Amino acid sequence: MRLFDVLGPVMTGPSSSHTAGAVRIGQTARKLLGEPPVRAEILLHGSFAATGRGHGTDRALVAGLLGMQPDDEAIPRSFALARQAGLQFQVGTILLRGAHPNTALLRLYGAGGRKLEVVGASIGGGRINICQIDGITTNFGADHNTLIVHNQDTPGHVAAVTTSLSRHGINIATMQLYRSGAGGYAVMVLECDQPLPADLVEELRRQPGIVKVTSLNLDPAE
Repeated sequence: MRLFDVLGPVMTGPSSSHTAGAVRIGQTARKLLGEPPVRAEILLHGSFAATGRGHGTDRALVAGLLGMQPDDEAIPRSFALARQAGLQFQVGTILLRGAHPNTALLRLYGAGGRKLEVVGASIGGGRINICQIDGITTNFGADHNTLIVHNQDTPGHVAAVTTSLSRHGINIATMQLYRSGAGGYAVMVLECDQPLPADLVEELRRQPGIVKVTSLNLDPAE
């Protein structure tokens, strides 16, 4: 156990799970979209749905979508700031079978036409887990420099990605592979020790069979 796990995050409260974790879910979803969202549907499950308004979960998720950090004093004003920024949003509830009690489903639409659906859970102490991306089950916490590759499930795609990382001197800490079904789409999630440069991402995007590439580089403050 790390000291951070005992003390918890530096945050704008009241709750590390319902507020700080929710900010990180929104923030990570914004990074996964790859551009500022202009429209968002936010659906709260379980404890998020039951007590989220009192804990500011809805405001925290919107704050994350605006790119705020968990310790930003403006989080309680995120609804007004979103309207000023041109972000249209609606908040509702949903029942997700088997999901963690502190879970949100976000459907995002970007300024450049990108779309994304993310399911994220706040698992305590400000930590999160990204459970689904565009309907494909995943399992990562966005605590490392992370590369997410959507590709056609064809032979050789794993080797092609790992070879590119090796050429750029990127060490893989963990690698997970998720599939929608045999012959369908696959999602590779690679947590890496070094930041992921833009030219690596562009190189991967040009490879045959790869549909989408997203990089999540940790901010210096994190």
